[in-house]
Amino acid sequence: MTAKVFTLMTIKSGIQRDGTIFASPRYTDGLWVRFQRGLPRKIGGYNALFQNATGISRGLIMQAIQGINYIYSGQSNGVFAWQTNNYNGQGSGPTTVSLSSAFTSNTDNLWQWDVAYDAGGSGQLTVLGHPGQNLTNIDNTNNTPVMVGQFPYGNMTKLGIFTASTVLNSTVTATITPANLLVSIGQSVSGTGIPASTTITNVQQTANQTIITLSNAATSSSTQTLTYDNNIAVSGGVVVLYPYVFVYGNNGLIQNNSAGNLQNWVGADANQNNVSGTKVVKGMPLRGGTTSPAGLFWSTDQLTRVTYAPQNVGTSTIYWRYDIISTQTSIMSSQSVIEYDGIYYWCGVDRFLMYNGVVQEIQNDTNQNYFFDNLNFQQRQKVWCTKIPRWGEIWWFYPSGNATECNNAIIYNVREKCWYDAGFAIGANRSAGYFSEVFRFPIWADNVLSGYYMNSVAIVTAGTGYAIGDVVQVSGGQGSPALLSVTSVSGGTVTGLTITGGGNYTATFSGTLNTVARAPSSGSGLQISFTLAQAYNIWQHEIGSDQIYGTTVDAIQSYIETNSLGWVNGGIGNPSAMGDNVFMRVERVEPDFVQSGSMNLYIKGKGYADDTDVTSTLSPYVFQPNTLKLDMKEQFREMRMRFESNTYGGNYQMGNVLVHGEAGDVRSTGNPN
Repeated sequence: MTAKVFTLMTIKSGIQRDGTIFASPRYTDGLWVRFQRGLPRKIGGYNALFQNATGISRGLIMQAIQGINYIYSGQSNGVFAWQTNNYNGQGSGPTTVSLSSAFTSNTDNLWQWDVAYDAGGSGQLTVLGHPGQNLTNIDNTNNTPVMVGQFPYGNMTKLGIFTASTVLNSTVTATITPANLLVSIGQSVSGTGIPASTTITNVQQTANQTIITLSNAATSSSTQTLTYDNNIAVSGGVVVLYPYVFVYGNNGLIQNNSAGNLQNWVGADANQNNVSGTKVVKGMPLRGGTTSPAGLFWSTDQLTRVTYAPQNVGTSTIYWRYDIISTQTSIMSSQSVIEYDGIYYWCGVDRFLMYNGVVQEIQNDTNQNYFFDNLNFQQRQKVWCTKIPRWGEIWWFYPSGNATECNNAIIYNVREKCWYDAGFAIGANRSAGYFSEVFRFPIWADNVLSGYYMNSVAIVTAGTGYAIGDVVQVSGGQGSPALLSVTSVSGGTVTGLTITGGGNYTATFSGTLNTVARAPSSGSGLQISFTLAQAYNIWQHEIGSDQIYGTTVDAIQSYIETNSLGWVNGGIGNPSAMGDNVFMRVERVEPDFVQSGSMNLYIKGKGYADDTDVTSTLSPYVFQPNTLKLDMKEQFREMRMRFESNTYGGNYQMGNVLVHGEAGDVRSTGNPN
């Protein structure tokens, strides 16, 4: 057979994981690689913006204002926030966001976040977070309060509480002057002179005052500022459909406040409805047109659309319409839904779905079995979804096999209409994240412990010769040392210290540590005691091509592997039911890459579809950006090629790679290598 020149551009985009390698029309393996214009390219690098998260994030949100990008992270034990600039991610944190006693620390806390703005135009933002105890079970029924606070960093308290000056008279009757329309039957009341577990059993509104009846008699006759609580506690979550806040949970509960008032849950347009017999686990805003605001709400087996549609019924006005879109749907986790350009994508328990006016299955003949057959279903609530609009991608992170945290991601490219995955890359070990908006890079949180950092110090020996502002380096421990700054002295001895850098230690340790003063300080003899905290990273993704961790830069391995290129199935790019029973012999490959750094080409193959894979002993063939051709003498009956980048600064975009192939040995068995 005369030698022919083939192009690899005929291979279909995507990485085929379902079915057999021999039958695949697509690429058959890949690591940290994506597709653009139908061709493979390396996924971007990532930088550890912050190396001091104290736990695994269970829900992130970003919000930018006045040139500062704020990152809120909900953990099992609280809320922590960082801030960066809006262009390269430099910043500080964490700041511990104060939570009222209504919050309960729990290992199952899984946070849902949203931000509300002031309709009056003040510019004041309000952040809402719901720590649902849902990490283990999506259908958990424990109700927890929604937390609300001023953005940024404001103390977060229970949603739906307010105070009012109230006249008590040692009976079950109390009076509020002037009239207060926020008060309603069923609210809890607390404060001086009010017995525990007191609620409102009756309300009488007059022109000038509100008269309430309490379930327990007041213990004093006085005027007190009492706290009134709408008891907004749910198991599902929270979403803002401006100017309304919706909460949801057990037995199909969907409840909303009165427009623009987070304290008012009893106004005419406030409502509470149960739309199904199962728990509502996720809500998202929907473009409603003339029926705005509108939203979609996912129950475990139903999709419901809620729209603002006031209509008069007799002497009453009904403000909300509830339409059941589908009762034959499912949802993998409360975090597995994303909106992309007005279309909603989510992962069901056995297929991928979308909503664009109707619920539809997303066709996936590439890796659907690979995902569902390998998912650790006991950890289903850790599946989470994000998007990278720059590349047209939707990512579903998931724990595979026996993993208890996410260790891979399956990717749907909306623009390319193809599927691939992260290949168990280190960059897929993420627990939560948020997509780019004002800040142009995605922020993802690590789920692997990166080390320990120094979070408190105490002076043991004060030393001599120090001045305010001196910087000292802590000695001892394995890893990058902590840095301290002298904040106060007395006669050259240190009386105050602050941590300017907690360091990064690879293992825990204890004891009294010496320090070394940095020039120009002449101080000496300072010793400290300390405590360490666990450290997890907050990563800025899609920046550069390496993993950057402090001063350490590591190459990120990326590769793509072709489908079978043998003559037995028609030759390269020409799958056929009839082929020649000869080996594929390759004598030359002409690389065509937009490339940084060296790359490797591995020749692989086998004799039969179910034979053992063999990698050529002559591999790898190393090529540079200016390499014109790779000459070789390789042959396999069923051949594949793997192109790899694994060097500092390495990056690539594949173009029109040419392969010079001809008929090789006429054999029907075995591998030639």
